[in-house]
Amino acid sequence: MSPKIDYKEINKLLALMEEKNLTQVELETEGFKIKISRNQSLPFPAGTFIAPPISPETQANENIPVQEEEVLEKSNDFYLIKSPMVGTFFRAPDPSSAPFVEIGDTVKKNQTLCIIEAMKLMNEIESEIDGTLEEVYVENGKPVEYGQKLFAVKPLS
Repeated sequence: MSPKIDYKEINKLLALMEEKNLTQVELETEGFKIKISRNQSLPFPAGTFIAPPISPETQANENIPVQEEEVLEKSNDFYLIKSPMVGTFFRAPDPSSAPFVEIGDTVKKNQTLCIIEAMKLMNEIESEIDGTLEEVYVENGKPVEYGQKLFAVKPLS
């Protein structure tokens, strides 16, 4: 049985890297090894794990932010669905399939909108509301950062 990845612990490592301005952290425990590196002066190759931005509130409380608050934001009558992680954005389940959603489509709460591949794991990103897809902010196959806008959804009245 392979060890489970505890994303809260990884986020704590990332927060420590940010706080201490470290460029590399390596950790190995009971069959699990992680190495996180960053170099702010060079562009990151695809698949490189980049530390998410740390809010002042998070630094003050030393708590990990609640993802639901980060993923959904109301802006000018639209809900902005943001990336809850760093990874690669995919609009379809595989290269030969149609995208999960297109602009103008009606989406339902908990409907899959895209996949973000992070650390070789495929994470389905779902709609938090019923509405109409108004905007897609990211190109298929492109890297996304934590908190980056993915979609704008106009809520159903």
